[in-house]
Amino acid sequence: MPAHDMSLTTPHPAGRDEGLRLALEDLRLGRWLAAATLLRETDNWALRCSRSQVLGRAAVGTRAIEAWCEEEPDDHNAWMMRARVLAERVLVAHREGVSRWDLLDLVKTAQHACQIPEEGWAADPVPYLCRMALAQVDTDWRAPHGPLNWLERKDLLPPGPWRLLHEVHERDPYNREAFHRMLAVIHARGEEGMTYAQWVASFVPDGSPLKVLPQYAFVEHYRRLWESRQTTSVIAYWVTEDKAHYARRALLDWFEQTQPAQGQPDTRSLLDLNYLAHGLTATGEGNVAAVFEAIGPHVTTAPWTQVAPDPAWWQEEFLKARRPALSGMGGRRR
Repeated sequence: MPAHDMSLTTPHPAGRDEGLRLALEDLRLGRWLAAATLLRETDNWALRCSRSQVLGRAAVGTRAIEAWCEEEPDDHNAWMMRARVLAERVLVAHREGVSRWDLLDLVKTAQHACQIPEEGWAADPVPYLCRMALAQVDTDWRAPHGPLNWLERKDLLPPGPWRLLHEVHERDPYNREAFHRMLAVIHARGEEGMTYAQWVASFVPDGSPLKVLPQYAFVEHYRRLWESRQTTSVIAYWVTEDKAHYARRALLDWFEQTQPAQGQPDTRSLLDLNYLAHGLTATGEGNVAAVFEAIGPHVTTAPWTQVAPDPAWWQEEFLKARRPALSGMGGRRR
């Protein structure tokens, strides 16, 4: 079957991480042993952060992590995961529109849960990532949940949990989740994150997936313009040199420098790959065939739902971008 005719599949939350996939299946059944084993065997901060984030989301509706804490009260990973789950429950409650006072109670419980792993293993960046997640619901400067969420800067960047970002960066430099969390905080407060995302992309080292961060900010800005029916701004939104520039830099400075060796699995984020593919096609930058090949059939709903005329058409939006790219027509448009 030609590559451009392949069927699409929504990626599993574990992506291509088979160990994580098995742990997720167990967690959904209320079992924690596979997650415990996986985290003990995880030997670098970046993977620990990404795996614990996915596990935390999966455990929100279960008592698996609470059972783990009861069974193994001396296991730091259990208490770290408890902080993950409680922070994720705060985000879920916020999306569901619970009352301010109920939300504050959940926030305080989650903040206390972060203290335990912070004190148990000072080098672990995850508790600070949990605090950054809590900052996403701290949206009113007149009644802040925590002072660390509103630190001012002397440059043009907005106030935010900059000290928390620093704490993560000290433990795991250029941590992908931390810089994405900051962008999420900015967007949650109704501000545009393009200046911040471009600033990040300007200093992270080559090979960092944060080179793709401007694509996330551009898509969110586009979505807001479309939602508010600012049609004049939307029509030529992507056809600007700055957007082409950041798509090109992400291709050259991240994608092309992180190609897996022959026979090795591709561990790059499918979400990042989809955002990059959209950026390269929408701006007309092109040179996107290899990115679509790396994606294969694994289309993520974002960014395609945000940029489609109707969110229900998101798969067709992806196919519309992929077909010319994999038919030999994906070169740069002059």
